[in-house]
Amino acid sequence: MKQFAWLKAARSFLLPGATLAAGLATLASGVLPLPAFGELASRTIPILAFVLAMSLVTELVDEAGLFRAVTDRLAALGRGRVFLLWLLVVAVAAVSTVFLSLDTTAVLVTPVVVLLAVHARIPPLPFALTSIWLANTASLLLPVSNLTNLLAQDRLGLSPWRFAGLVWAPAVVGVLVPLILLWLAFRRDLRGTYGPQPAHPVRDRTLLKAAAVTLLVLLPALVSGVPVQYPALTAAAVLLVVFVRRRPAALRLSMVPWRPLMLTVGLFMLMETLHAHGLTTLLAGVAGSGESLPALLQLAGLGAGAANAANNLPAYLALEPVAGSPARLAALLIGVNLGPLVTPWASLATLLWHERLRVLNVPIRWGGFAAAGLVAAALTVPLAVLALWASSGMP
Repeated sequence: MKQFAWLKAARSFLLPGATLAAGLATLASGVLPLPAFGELASRTIPILAFVLAMSLVTELVDEAGLFRAVTDRLAALGRGRVFLLWLLVVAVAAVSTVFLSLDTTAVLVTPVVVLLAVHARIPPLPFALTSIWLANTASLLLPVSNLTNLLAQDRLGLSPWRFAGLVWAPAVVGVLVPLILLWLAFRRDLRGTYGPQPAHPVRDRTLLKAAAVTLLVLLPALVSGVPVQYPALTAAAVLLVVFVRRRPAALRLSMVPWRPLMLTVGLFMLMETLHAHGLTTLLAGVAGSGESLPALLQLAGLGAGAANAANNLPAYLALEPVAGSPARLAALLIGVNLGPLVTPWASLATLLWHERLRVLNVPIRWGGFAAAGLVAAALTVPLAVLALWASSGMP
């Protein structure tokens, strides 16, 4: 059994490892020029530090039992009504995505809300689909919500609040439209009542309180205008110290997001290599230009299509140089954040979400997932672009 576990673990590193190796090969061979690599490193190292720190924070907060405590509270606040419980799950998934990132919602929120539904004898699919749709479509409002947003914020040089001021209208559309569609699709499952749910036992109340206080201090710090890697690294360090003192056995190397980091670094290097050899010129012809509504729709549609064909991160990296203005960058973000709802590989969050559901024995039919996602993306992306255009007062 241990041999099979090692084989499975090794296979999970094949794609990230190959991507990183390919990126390093472009640098070692000189295909990626050193000056371009230097600019890439100065831009992305702070972002990667933030990703590492926030992954540790969310893992440690979960290990402390905070997410389970939140779901216990949700079950009580739902007052036995399934629809009210679903609305509370919507709120948790949206807040988690906005402030902690889409991957946090996919990896940590999904299991607890799905298990909550299973224990309450409610069909789990509406809760599972709610968590992954909102993980993607609620990830537009703040820079910390999505790695693509952090890259765009760095390009634009905006504070978190000015970034939110640019994208608030499409961000609202990105939450409301999928929720309306989910309610229409699952309104029968969301009726009725459920019985009282047993609370999860708390192993260490001091650890739980420390995690909650750390998170409450961290969230406003992430939108304070201070570079986000500093509060995230500080929070991770505080939690690590607390765990070393109270539960050192809980600390493990798997808390470090090795695969996402390897994949991200490799993609950064490969896309920078392609841009150094003419990708920008090639894409300029299909990405259009200008800030008219048709031009913004064209760019957002291209971003959504590229994200579902490949992945949202390389799609953003490929198209960022041809965006060229705040409005066009916002339209691109709409495409690559709100659009990856069709294919399982369109965002890393979807792959992580499916992995969690497989462990929980919740089956997903990819044909139905793709069909529903196509309808959602086809409605959400254009409406969000329209909201961006109308709120920006562009001609």
